[in-house]
Amino acid sequence: MHATLHTGLRLAPLLALLAGCATAPKLDHGFGMAVRANTMQQVLDPAAPKTRLASGIDGKAGKSAYDVYQKSFQEPAPQSSALVIGVGQ
Repeated sequence: MHATLHTGLRLAPLLALLAGCATAPKLDHGFGMAVRANTMQQVLDPAAPKTRLASGIDGKAGKSAYDVYQKSFQEPAPQSSALVIGVGQ
């Protein structure tokens, strides 16, 4: 009987911890709706992929602009010399 009591005392904390994991939190039926609504309000035309092609510049001009943008990170822009007025007088 002593061994059974000792084993039961060792398992009691473990069973208490597992009991806390057994119940799922009760969330409101509208949980997350505010985030989804805000995301949808930021979309200009949700049906755009189905109804029309992208508008804007053509492919060659877009690639050229993208290449210039990428190159701007590789080669820093030249720095102009600082203009100093009235120093030392």
